[in-house]
Amino acid sequence: MNAERTASPRDPGTAPEAGPETPPEIPRTAPGAASRGAARTAVVTGAGSGIGRAVALELLREGWSVVLAGRREEPLRETAALAARDAAERAAEQTTGQAEERPGERAAEQTTGQATERAEERVLCVRTDVSAPDDVAALFAAARERFGPLGLLFNNAGTFGPGGVPVEDLPYDAWRHVVDTNLNGAFLCAQAAFRQMKEQEPRGGRIINNGSVSAHAPRPHSVAYTATKHALTGLTKSLSLDGRPYRIAVGQIDIGNAATDMTARMRSGILQASGETAVEPVMDVADVARTVRHMAELPLEANVQFATVLATAMPYIGRG
Repeated sequence: MNAERTASPRDPGTAPEAGPETPPEIPRTAPGAASRGAARTAVVTGAGSGIGRAVALELLREGWSVVLAGRREEPLRETAALAARDAAERAAEQTTGQAEERPGERAAEQTTGQATERAEERVLCVRTDVSAPDDVAALFAAARERFGPLGLLFNNAGTFGPGGVPVEDLPYDAWRHVVDTNLNGAFLCAQAAFRQMKEQEPRGGRIINNGSVSAHAPRPHSVAYTATKHALTGLTKSLSLDGRPYRIAVGQIDIGNAATDMTARMRSGILQASGETAVEPVMDVADVARTVRHMAELPLEANVQFATVLATAMPYIGRG
């Protein structure tokens, strides 16, 4: 924390005014210096598919240890297997590229196997319903036991709910499910991460909430999803303020039309505000993953408070 001092102008050579001794100024930390030892362990919710899977793979590729959380264990295992395969392929490419120093076939196999083992050691799968407090507590306990200090929570788990249902026909159970997952789940995970980051050594960490362009502008028949994403923005701002004393940086990424199973309908046509149905462009989910990693790897003295990443030509600016 930097101390602020107000200096009183004095004439050169004038004796100092009587009064309490001015406390020494706290040395400023060089940019990034205090964060070089920050933990490189991440919890990624909704890691079994889509954006969560892409972000988890990107972090693992860059040396993070990642706890994969999701409702079903099988998709989490698939993400872990993809990470191991990716590590093996990159190790094989690197070995092949070293033409002059290339080891024999057996040594290359050993290198690939070691890369796979290292990748597997940096992954933990935890079946988690983010709307269940006990599940969330168990998730963060498992992360702490396996990897120690927590550097990042990517609060990604979410659901759109029933598509194309007018507000007057939306069942309360469907509304409640979206709220429990998108908002209550994000709060519970952020609360658990906040507690750990506040008490761990070194203190601090980062939380990135997955918002949506729907946090700014709704689609037709999306009342539950849109309401929770607007609420998530308020959660981000409040957590960001409350995290300041503890070196907890909180930001939000608002995403539009990343190519995942959830956005498959964009490519076949989706209802527009005009009442027409239109095909919308999508972008590579890897571009989202790289943006999240950039946000995650900033020193804790810097924060991307809000970032919007979207398919360039999607109907967002000027929507409606």
